[in-house]
Amino acid sequence: MALTSTTANDALVPAGRPLARIAAFVRRNPTIVIGAVLLVGLIAMTLAAPWIAGDPFRQAPVNRLRPPSERFWFGTDQFGRDVFSRTVHGARVSLIVGLTVAGLAGLIGLVIGLVCGYFRRIDGIAMRVMDGIMAIPSILLAIALITLTRPGLGIVIAAIVIPEVPRIVRVVRAVVLSIRAQPYVESAIAGGTRTAKLLARHILPNTLAPLIVQATYVCASAMLIEAGLSFLGAGVPPEIPSWGNIIAQGRTFFQIAPWTIFIPGAFLAITVLAVNMLGDGLRDRLDPRLARRM
Repeated sequence: MALTSTTANDALVPAGRPLARIAAFVRRNPTIVIGAVLLVGLIAMTLAAPWIAGDPFRQAPVNRLRPPSERFWFGTDQFGRDVFSRTVHGARVSLIVGLTVAGLAGLIGLVIGLVCGYFRRIDGIAMRVMDGIMAIPSILLAIALITLTRPGLGIVIAAIVIPEVPRIVRVVRAVVLSIRAQPYVESAIAGGTRTAKLLARHILPNTLAPLIVQATYVCASAMLIEAGLSFLGAGVPPEIPSWGNIIAQGRTFFQIAPWTIFIPGAFLAITVLAVNMLGDGLRDRLDPRLARRM
């Protein structure tokens, strides 16, 4: 396989100069680096939440609706709870939902997409089902599923995974259809190669790059849907600190305490932006046609 220009340029950097190689990678892939740094920082913040943020449930009515200060970095809410502590702990819910939904939807969509793209008899029926699911707005389908059961983190994840799977399926199916028509795949079929071996060796590796890129967008979409569900009261229980719950509880006091909405909203926007930047960077890096222009 011929090297792309990006790969070839990277190979010109001396192997004994790791700092130069890192600098070259950062210079050619700024969106990947910025997105990854932001995400790693958020993950590290959530892991260290018990030590840097304290108890998000601790109420102190005497400190209610205090503005940001040296004592309360992000101010307090209507119950005197520290908004900084609740925002940091709320990041856990968004990251868990986003990463889990991306992983589950990617795995399920990969399997269905491989089957639909390779076995044409199953393709028609399965894709009509996928089209039917995609015709329903994601947040409405999630609300309908959640209303049938008790609210909880697991139910929220399952409710978001279902409408996100068809997006993965369509991407994987399109790749499989294009790869299946290649001469080397037809030669392998004519040579009697088993289906499982053919899928694993020739088709599956070609689906990984677009799958990873699509999974990043699913991750960002899942975070937004979870925040929307929590804001509407159909997500995680209100007692669990999540960015959607924090914004919903602070909207009544928006005029006198806008920090209760702006700060968790800003963290949500930054997280989604970081995931989208990482996805855009991976798309440019993994797409040979785009990589040649770099």
